[in-house]
Amino acid sequence: MMIRIFITGGTFDKEYNELTGELFFKETHLPEMLQRSRSTLDVTVRTLMMIDSLNMTPEDRDLIVSQCRAAGEDKIVITHGTDTMTETARVLAEKVNGKTIVLTGAMIPYKFGSSDGFFNLGSALAFAQVLPAGVYVSMNGRYFDWDNVRKNKRTGQFEELQGG
Repeated sequence: MMIRIFITGGTFDKEYNELTGELFFKETHLPEMLQRSRSTLDVTVRTLMMIDSLNMTPEDRDLIVSQCRAAGEDKIVITHGTDTMTETARVLAEKVNGKTIVLTGAMIPYKFGSSDGFFNLGSALAFAQVLPAGVYVSMNGRYFDWDNVRKNKRTGQFEELQGG
């Protein structure tokens, strides 16, 4: 079973400038994370963009949609910023059929050493292998249907909109 991983940026891949205190993008950490986790999955990784999701445009989302449609794999994981992850999930659900797409991200950059990104990536890869076709968000060890999830900005965790 092959899995395609698309990288779009987000906190997952941010670096920290110790001199200025600013977060910035350099390159994705996904290959290193897969190697360090000793993953034996058959994956193809492609970077689509390295941006904060608050700066994501409709054209950026169109690129994600077109890449998901064109992918030969029917299992896809997308690393994404958490602030607009649900918006991208909605667009994907409206425009891509017949594939299992799992969006995930991190609240703490991987380079900080205590990132939730490792756990979220592993969870997303596992969910992509077992969930039926559809669009999902995977955060905090759980998966959510694209249309029943929100980021709780007070707790920093994702939660269901209604029971389930």
